Order: sequence, then C-alpha cells, then structure tokens
Amino acid sequence: MPAPTPPEDPYLWLEEVTSDKALAWARDRNKTSEGELTAAASFAQLRDRIRGILDSKDKLTYVNKMHGQYYNFWRDAKNPKGLLRRTSLAEYKKPTPVWETVLDIDELAIKEKQNWVYAGHSCLYPTYDRCLVELSRGGGDAAVVREFDLVKKQFVENGFELPEAKSSIAWKDRDTVYVGTDFGAGSMTSSGYPRLVKEWKRGTKLADAVLVFEGKATDVSVSAGRSWDHGKTYDYVVRSITTYSSETFVRGPDGKLTKIDIPADANAGWWNGQITITLRSDWTIGGKTWPRGALLAMPLDAFLTGKRDFVMLFEPASNKSLEAASDFKSGIVINELEDIKNKLYLWSFKSGKWSKQPFGKQALGTTAVWAVDPAGETDDCWMVHTDFLTPSTLSMGSLTTQPSEIKKSPAFFDAKGLVVEQHFAKSKDGTRVPYFQVARKTLALDGKAPTLLYGYGGFEISMTPGYSATSGAAWEERGGVYAVANIRGGGEYGPAWHQSALRHNRQRAYDDFIAVAEDLIARKVTSPSHLGISGGSNGGLLTAVMLTQRPELFGAVVSSVPLTDMKRYHKLLAGASWMEEYGDPEKPEDWAALSKYSPYHNVRAGVKYPRVLFTSSTRDDRVHPAHARKMIARMLELKHDVLYYENIEGGHGGAADNAQAAHLMALEYTFLANQLGLP
Repeated sequence: MPAPTPPEDPYLWLEEVTSDKALAWARDRNKTSEGELTAAASFAQLRDRIRGILDSKDKLTYVNKMHGQYYNFWRDAKNPKGLLRRTSLAEYKKPTPVWETVLDIDELAIKEKQNWVYAGHSCLYPTYDRCLVELSRGGGDAAVVREFDLVKKQFVENGFELPEAKSSIAWKDRDTVYVGTDFGAGSMTSSGYPRLVKEWKRGTKLADAVLVFEGKATDVSVSAGRSWDHGKTYDYVVRSITTYSSETFVRGPDGKLTKIDIPADANAGWWNGQITITLRSDWTIGGKTWPRGALLAMPLDAFLTGKRDFVMLFEPASNKSLEAASDFKSGIVINELEDIKNKLYLWSFKSGKWSKQPFGKQALGTTAVWAVDPAGETDDCWMVHTDFLTPSTLSMGSLTTQPSEIKKSPAFFDAKGLVVEQHFAKSKDGTRVPYFQVARKTLALDGKAPTLLYGYGGFEISMTPGYSATSGAAWEERGGVYAVANIRGGGEYGPAWHQSALRHNRQRAYDDFIAVAEDLIARKVTSPSHLGISGGSNGGLLTAVMLTQRPELFGAVVSSVPLTDMKRYHKLLAGASWMEEYGDPEKPEDWAALSKYSPYHNVRAGVKYPRVLFTSSTRDDRVHPAHARKMIARMLELKHDVLYYENIEGGHGGAADNAQAAHLMALEYTFLANQLGLP
C-alpha cells in the first residue's frame, strides 16, 4: 500500500520558485551536497576534464546552410554564452576554419546587463537576411524574440519583437509573421503555451495583429507557419490538442482554413506535391487498413478531393520502426530502426511512381541523414554516424553519390579494450526488452563491476547508440560498465512500444527497467551494491520510481530534473500537456494508477533506500523544480540520507553554460563513483 499522504501537502511552499524561503532552502541543500562531493579527491580533476571536453575547439561542429553561407552556434571557454558565426563551405572543410562572428551573446549580455542564454533562431527563406532570434534569461523555455539583420549583423530597430513568454513565431514573408504569445488574460493554454495564433504585419502594433486561429484552454498549444517545398508555399495551422493528437489546416490566400482529414493522432507533411502521413494508430479508409507506425504518401490535390490512394513508404514490423524521413529534391530518405539498428532507404518519385532502393552503407551504431538545402532545392545531404565507442563522423554527398567524410570528432576518452554488446531481458509480462552494454572485453563476471544503468522510457523517444565523451571519460574509461535500457514508453519499436506503457499501463516501463537491472545482476556483471541508475526529466521520474519500488536493487540513484509529485504535476508549469502520457490526477481511475508509483507519495519511513542525488534548476520552466525539492524535503522529514543540488539557473537542461554543465556532471559522477566503488 502507498505510504499515507498528509491531508495537506506540507511542502507547497517549495513550489514558490523564487521565494526567499524556497531559495534559501535550496542553497542550504546545495551547501551540504557540494561540501561532500567537491571534497572528493577526484572531483576537481573530473570537473576540469569534462569542462575541457565541452569547451574543446576540436569537437565536431555542425552547420546550417543559409544563402550560400554555413552557420554554427559555438561555446567555449572564451565564449561561455556563445557565438553565432558563419563561414564558407571551402573554409568549413578545413581542419581549422576561419569564422566570421555574427552575434556575440557574451557581449550582448554584458551590454544589456542580462544573463542571456541563446535559445535559437529562424531565418527568412529564401533570402536569409532577417532572423528571429530567441534569448532566454537563465536558460528557461520562456524567451524574448528579436528581429536580427543577418547582413548588417545587428538587431533591427523597430523590428518584430516579443516580450518574454513561451511564444511561437514564424515567418510568412518579409513583412509578416505568424505569432502565438501571451496576448493577455485567456490567451495561453492551461499548459502555458499559446492558445491564439495571429498574423502580424510589420509596422503595426502586436495588439492589432489579426486572429488566424483560436484553440481551447485545454489544448496544449496552437501555432501557424509557412513551409516552402519545390518552389511552392504552404501556409498551415496546427492545433495541438494533446501531446499526441492534433489538427492540421492548410490556410489559403483568402485566410480560409481547410482541415487535413486524417486521424487526430497522425502527423501530416508535404513533399513535391505529395501529402505524407505518419500513423500512430491503425487507420481503416477506402476499404483498407493501414497499420500504426506506417508512413503513407499520395498526391495532395487528389487527397483534398477525397481520394485515398496511398503508397506505404514505410511498413512497420514487430522489431522495426520509423526513425526519421528526410526530404530532398528527387526523393525521401527513410531511416528505419530494426532492433535499434539503422537502415536507410531512398524512395524516389518519377513519372508518377515511387521506387525504393538502399541508401548509404549499413553500419552498426546510429546513422542520421538530412538535407543540406531546405525546401527540396537540391539532393545534397549530410550524413553522421556514431556509436558508443566511435566519435561522430560527418560526411557530405548527395542522393546519387556516396557521402564522403569531411569532419570527425576527436576521441575524448580511451576506448581501448571496450566492447559494445546488445542483450535482451525478459520483463514481468514476458516482453523481450533490449539493452546495450559498454564494458571492458576482459570484464570478470563476478558481480563486482561498478555499473551505471540509464533509461528514459517515455514520449516515444528512442535511446539509440551514441558517443558520449563525458560519460566515456567519467565512467567507462575508469573501468565502469555503462548500460542503456530500451524500455517500453520509448519509440524503439514504434508507436506500439510507446503506447503499451501509457497512462494506466505505465508500470510496464518500470517493470522493463527492473528486468534489465535484474538481468545485469543475473549475468553477474554487477550486484545491487555496485549498480547505479541515472535519468533526467521523464527518466528522472523513472529513477525516482525505482528508488521507491525496488530500493534493494540499487546502490545509488541519480534523478535529474525529475517529476515526482504525480498528484500535482498537471498544475505545475507545462505539466498539463503531459496528461495523455501519464493520466489526469483529477480523475479517480487515473489517480488510482498514478498513486501506485508517484514517488512523492510512496516514500516511507523505516525503509532502507539506496543513497540518492536529486538535481534540478531554478530556471527550469518545463519541469517544476518543486518536484525534486518536495521529494527531498519529504525524505529528509523521514530521516533518509539524501543529497540535493539545484542550479539557480539553467533551464530544463540543468545548466546555462559549459562551466555549469561541467560542475553538475562532475557532482553526479563523483556521487556515483563514491557510492558504487568506482576507482
């Protein structure tokens, strides 16, 4: 039975994010945690090692092509807040390119006396002379938006500008944008995102923008934009009803909205006059049933007249899912996952017919492909490949020529003697659950290896193999075993894998993670006293659940920016937008399921818990820091030995710059090493 919950939550005051009392409490906890962890002999060296990796001038730089120039956002020790910079392709291919600075965020922050964190930019197609730059105070999701002149390298006086909010803004043309923001009372959804989207003309007041679409307060958000494809433009409106259901409308020149008639949980796109539809559930239409997880295509004009003559560009299978679809001038590259291994195929459209052929070299690890040029302009492509032990390699080519390597990240840790294996554990209900293991080839199966198990298991997000320089340097290089669990709730095997752990079935994800942990122990890789777990956000909820459900199974727990209070999560910041994932606590039947695993409501006195480190960020305006704060307060009340660290800024990522990120990661890895016996 769950632990008894007080009639009133005694720690509601910790939900007051920046109150003096709450911040004083957080700083006291920081002092205790940092006092212990920074005193470790290895802490400073590890922090500096991680900082060196994050600031390295040799790390792989990715670029975005705009009007013949190649842009990159860069942070290092000299530029902790970062630079937006550009160069030519010929220069980019050199080992040490010469870059032209376009916008210096450090300089801007000093000039304006604001702790600006760069939050991205979107530029006007096809001229790319104007951009909408987002700047966040301290790293939260809420940001200000300012129009920037990419030619003059300065902000546009009296240009498009939005005050701080969780806004959506997109170019329609040079003098018009689609904007959703906080227009005043009633203009935001219960999730804290725009409920209204308007068309805003240059030179007019934001208050005079013309309404395009109005959603409901219970929606997640609404947005609008314009896409360019093969010389055509498409204006659209998207109403996100829940996390996984939406309505898409095509907006005509007269402002009329035509709804795309597809299932609410499907996603629509367009390519070269074709509509593409990705299904999350089976769809019976025109006398045929198309399976969930499929990618369909047909001419858009025919679709809008009521025809449903689809071609299936991706057909799902029990061990296969759609990872991505990348658009080019003459075709679409489909990236498939088969038992979490990438396979690429090129679908070409000629003379009214689709044809399929393999694309690129098939290799173990993770491979991604995307277009160099937007809007179906060319067939030029980028390709990147990586795995747990191989630094990312960036290649460039086209759909008709094999991509060739142009950049490679250096090796930031010693992988000699390390091997990657894929194993499968059997969950409580018999489901076969894959996981990856990185360990020394000479690993002695004696149950003594300090092992770190990572998981996420939510929102249809796949955990694929990738090179992590920081975990490699902080853990694997030092002799630790690293494992990644591909549990249900993720997207590794498509929508079915995700949907099988939704809402009332959430426990399946936790059973899967437990099964992987038990398999590591049964195989004598490790033992409970040497097994640690780590996860962030939804993964932080996962590890907090493990703490309360199976405390005897683990020797250490790290829970980063987690959810823990599943009774009130929907009332905290963006929480209402996740009710399709977890359920509605206001509904008795949903709370009955949530209450069985809500960590905050299942902490007990007298239970021997493994030592835990919770981390959060004051400036996280997605997952409220009160989740971690209240969990710690409750555990301290019940006399448990816990640590807590709250970065006073940093957003949902937990850190606003590389120095903060290095400090946070060093705290986490030092904690795990101390608890699990890693030398």
